[in-house]
Amino acid sequence: MRGSAWAAALPVLALGGCLVGPDYKAPTPPAGGEAPLVSLNRSAETNDLPPDEWWRLYADPRLDGYIREAIAANYDLAAAEANLAASRATLEAARTGLYPSTSVELGAIYGRDPTTDEILELGGRRPKSGWIFDDLLDVSYELDLFGHVHRSIEAVRDDSEAVQAARDDLKVTLVAETARAYGDLCTLGEQMAVAEHSLTIVGHEADIAAQRHGVGGNAEFDVVRVQQEVAQVRSEIPPLQGKRRAALFELAALLGRPPSRAPNEALSCVVPPHLVSLLPVGDGSALLKRRPDIREAERSLAGSTARIGVATAELYPRINLLGTYGAVAGNLSNLTAESGLAWGVGPSINWEFPNQAAPRARIRAAEAGAAQALSKFDSAVVWALKETESALATYGAELDRRAALADAQAKAHRAFDLARGQLSAGSISALDLLTTEQTMVGADSAVAASDTALVQDQIAVFKALGGGWQIVPPVNRDRPAS
Repeated sequence: MRGSAWAAALPVLALGGCLVGPDYKAPTPPAGGEAPLVSLNRSAETNDLPPDEWWRLYADPRLDGYIREAIAANYDLAAAEANLAASRATLEAARTGLYPSTSVELGAIYGRDPTTDEILELGGRRPKSGWIFDDLLDVSYELDLFGHVHRSIEAVRDDSEAVQAARDDLKVTLVAETARAYGDLCTLGEQMAVAEHSLTIVGHEADIAAQRHGVGGNAEFDVVRVQQEVAQVRSEIPPLQGKRRAALFELAALLGRPPSRAPNEALSCVVPPHLVSLLPVGDGSALLKRRPDIREAERSLAGSTARIGVATAELYPRINLLGTYGAVAGNLSNLTAESGLAWGVGPSINWEFPNQAAPRARIRAAEAGAAQALSKFDSAVVWALKETESALATYGAELDRRAALADAQAKAHRAFDLARGQLSAGSISALDLLTTEQTMVGADSAVAASDTALVQDQIAVFKALGGGWQIVPPVNRDRPAS
């Protein structure tokens, strides 16, 4: 095709260009995915949407402060932010394909030019060495007739949004784990307080048993048995202390602090965090919109769909408009002279034809990648619903267990009070008192352990609901000096 014909045809081609490959449509969740949650406990939960900052439902300023510190200073989240920044930079680079690319060349070289030498020899003159100077501007612009550039940008943009969703999912985990570590500190503090109170009670009974033995009121066997109970209760305290220190160091790590800078003020918390209202859980539809892992899967599917278009565009010619302007001369003064002027403009075609086996294979691979991404999206939806329903079911069961334990605890305390009175009246033996005492201590410990489980189950529900990623970390992050 001659230059004039190309000049006439290219505008027509540009106007008739189109994006090949499938246009992306958001997938429909599996049937039943947007239905109300089946494990809703009306006595403890509500269909209201959970707030973004769900931990504020505990009305604990210290917890709120720790979570905000974790968002600002956690190292894993900082790495995720850097990864997101890199993906956005890649997107900016991809968008440059929409504009002409330019390059400037300025050079000077001493030697022989093969073309010049050949001309000299044809004219009967000997080749010679010398300086060659050039200053050239090269411009290239791809006519994106079939959407290769646009589909590539779509894919990179979707990838960047998937990276952002992965960052948000990490933030959900970070918020939940920070609340969990703080909850552990408080509930373990409660368990220690219960154990120390139980130790006081059994210690008091041991003193009474020793005094009674001193005046011949009971046998040494009765004294030893109650002392054994004292030792048993005392043995439960060190493991609780160790677990509490471990929870403190866990919280410190989440806050981006070394153990030497752990938040020791949190050790003063000995009362489990309590919700100030019913637990809001929303429904399946709201859950699917809020969970970052589902958004990540959906964005990955969008990117995979765009890559089908990229691969399909490779079936067609890629046309570039090229232009060069500048000068080439044997001395600097001629660079500005008309004799040294160099320029050119024209199209460039790149097309794998007629053998298109390779691009068609890449299309099939891209289609398989999109099918895989769709399956991962469906799996993410199903597992998100499963995780939420399981968390709600576990929480509901623990609520029922806590109520039963509280009833047993009240009865155990009443039985112990009655047993002490009956022992004084001589109606029961010291063994009966010891048995009721052991039952009471066990009931107190069980209630404290159930409080721990309830807090952890609540946080598991909030994590499954996917809240907490909406908080924006500070722009200026205070990092330790290296």
